[in-house]
Amino acid sequence: MTTLAKVFTHKSTSPAIIIPNSGVELSYSQLFKQINSLQQQLIEKCNIGSQEVIAIVLPNSLEFTVAFLAITLFRNIAAPLNPNYAEDEFKFYIEDSKSKVMIVPQGWVQQNKPAVKAAKAFNAVIFEIAWDNHNQQINLGVQSGKAIGGKFKERDPYHTDVALLLHTSGTTGRPKGVPLTHHNIITTMSNIIRTYNLVPSDRTLLVMPLFHVHGLIGGMLSTLLSGGTVVIQPRFSATDFWKHFLQYECTWYTAVPTIHQILLRHPPPNGGAPKLRFIRSCSSSLAPSTLSELEKIYQAPVLEAYAMTEAAHQMTSNPLPPLPHKPGSVGFGQGVQVTILDQNGNPTEEGEVCIKGANVTSGYLNNQSANESSFTKDGWFRTGDQGKFDKDGYLFLTGRIKELINRGGEKISPLEIDSVLLSHPSVAEAVSFAVPDEMYGQEVHATVILKKEQPISEKELQDYCGKQLVKFKVPKKIYFTDVMPKTATGKIQRKNISEKFFKPDKAKARL
Repeated sequence: MTTLAKVFTHKSTSPAIIIPNSGVELSYSQLFKQINSLQQQLIEKCNIGSQEVIAIVLPNSLEFTVAFLAITLFRNIAAPLNPNYAEDEFKFYIEDSKSKVMIVPQGWVQQNKPAVKAAKAFNAVIFEIAWDNHNQQINLGVQSGKAIGGKFKERDPYHTDVALLLHTSGTTGRPKGVPLTHHNIITTMSNIIRTYNLVPSDRTLLVMPLFHVHGLIGGMLSTLLSGGTVVIQPRFSATDFWKHFLQYECTWYTAVPTIHQILLRHPPPNGGAPKLRFIRSCSSSLAPSTLSELEKIYQAPVLEAYAMTEAAHQMTSNPLPPLPHKPGSVGFGQGVQVTILDQNGNPTEEGEVCIKGANVTSGYLNNQSANESSFTKDGWFRTGDQGKFDKDGYLFLTGRIKELINRGGEKISPLEIDSVLLSHPSVAEAVSFAVPDEMYGQEVHATVILKKEQPISEKELQDYCGKQLVKFKVPKKIYFTDVMPKTATGKIQRKNISEKFFKPDKAKARL
């Protein structure tokens, strides 16, 4: 079976979902019952056809989990959206996906939230969803729009059906729609289970947002397919993380480096010692110094992975012991072919990382030009990342091709500079980036967050970098800040950092 229905091949009584502080704990059989109930409510109130897109605007919750699985197992397409988007952002995604139905939290219609305003602009049907703890059931109610109900009849998905529609972050242009089939998603879920040897006794504390592939597929769906348990916090809370991790006896978690760094500053309460089987890091480059500190404190292997929306999340990962996991590397292909190609599509030692696999989307939504530029003639998907293999076949990323700093013809990887800055004991977070320069075309600048108890000057930090980097790679200017702008998933976007901190000389700009 190559659809998400495989999660429920065995409707066991073991816990599938736990919501901390709520008393809600559903077994696999109970979760399936709620999914079936929601499907019936949906059709009886709005007779939507198969392969129609339904937007999900919900925080991490039981409601999100039930809604996503109910939609995808009913041959519809789930389009999760960040609840914090502005009205115009919602309008773009609704128009691009042609969503006719939106599901939002209870009370949102009356509050006239931005998502609601956008949905009304397109005359979409708006449902509010809520878990009734007293009656132990999911309730779905039409709150806006014209909905015509129908008679419920089960319809099982095909492996070729699109199950999920997400959009790229749009860091280099207009966000592109990425349709992922059941087969794409199940392939990645199975790959992740094999990579980390996930078993029913495993429990993960979910901290990544479910509107993103990292949290949805890397955290939740893969765990469910393995028969394990997902503990879902409504949002990441550093003060509650270890409390819940210990309380529910979790064995692993997956997060972005930003969250790992925050957790290092918020240790378990009362000297509690979590029994971690492993820690997974993904979605952004993990500094070797952060990896080393995590392993030292939590006595568990930290495994960095490499993923993209277009690949239904995971492509490569470092393996579990006894195989080596290498700091600075994203490991090797996990059920995915990986190669390095030059601009002309020929193999090269260092160049663009390209992939093939059953997990990779067949193409972007209604975007032929993007498909032509992103896929080679023989089917390799171009990731946009530059990288190289070491002698053991481990992949090392050397930067986003469009983010490489070109200083007088010297191509500089910002990841290398980030790593050096983060190795200083006074630095908590660091991001380097390119700025325009009259002499060299581009120059290196960086922004850092210091650990409060360990102040350091710009000159001292530059001198430190100079001991490990050639002179032209040392940041010419270092900005100090208390807050680093990030995306909703905790990613750093260098372009945004540059725009925030670099202020060109207006007098020179007029010349």
